Amino acid sequence: MKALQKTAISAAAVALLTGLSTVAFAADEPAAEVEVSPITANVTVVNDYRYRGISQSNFKPAIQGGFDYAHESGLYIGNWNSSISWVGDNAYINTGKSVSAPIEMDFYAGIKKELIGEGFASDLGVLQYYYPTSGLTTTANMVNPNTTEIYVAQNFTFGPVTGFGKVSYAVSTLFGNVNSSGSYYPDLTLNYDTGMFGIALNGHVGYQYVAGNQANAGSYTGGTPSNNTLYTYTDWKLGLTKDFGGGLSGALAWVGTNAKTYQGAYTYITPQGKNMGKSTGLISLTKAF
Repeated sequence: MKALQKTAISAAAVALLTGLSTVAFAADEPAAEVEVSPITANVTVVNDYRYRGISQSNFKPAIQGGFDYAHESGLYIGNWNSSISWVGDNAYINTGKSVSAPIEMDFYAGIKKELIGEGFASDLGVLQYYYPTSGLTTTANMVNPNTTEIYVAQNFTFGPVTGFGKVSYAVSTLFGNVNSSGSYYPDLTLNYDTGMFGIALNGHVGYQYVAGNQANAGSYTGGTPSNNTLYTYTDWKLGLTKDFGGGLSGALAWVGTNAKTYQGAYTYITPQGKNMGKSTGLISLTKAF
């Protein structure tokens, strides 16, 4: 469940690669324009795949990657994928049966235009999270995890500070939670370019509201929660990224949530009983093409 940060990574890679393509010409020869491909791609390895603060890989490493196509009109499409374990883990908790669900596939499309001014791009789109599964059966506690969200975002630039505010809205059930259509996730991301050694500081905060009365926690604790507040939480991230050049970048971050408990057990829980939203450090390496 990756947000559209991959688009920003790809755009940065294009800028870097373009800069590295400079050719020296004689003073009386015009410089040829470098043609930038509308298709970009990226691949990442990370020690724990966190999405909206919740571990998707049971605290284990994940490999991720995708591509984007951006048209000069502002229209774009893309795909992003990651190894995961949470769908199979949740199915095992609820049914005691093994389910094969090793990958998340995201498909998205939208339009991004600088309507306000340069550096202030407005973004409107739709995102489909798809989880190929084998052996998955829906229960009173878990429905199909496939999720469709629409989103609107406003990017901004103030000197060395860039970022975006975004609101995502689920038009389907949300990641296997029953009766959860209408869930939403507003978030804010800030980046500060230090101007030193290719290092930028990053900050993020989001609020996941889960609609409907959820029954999942009953599978973990022997009871049924009475309202959706058990699954609603806030997540945050503080970190830094380092641009190594040539489309290669690394990131360090500290992430966490205030995920709640119900009758002594966490509502977002692994088969081993661990809190999927606990605070932890992340390290990742990304190559953009």
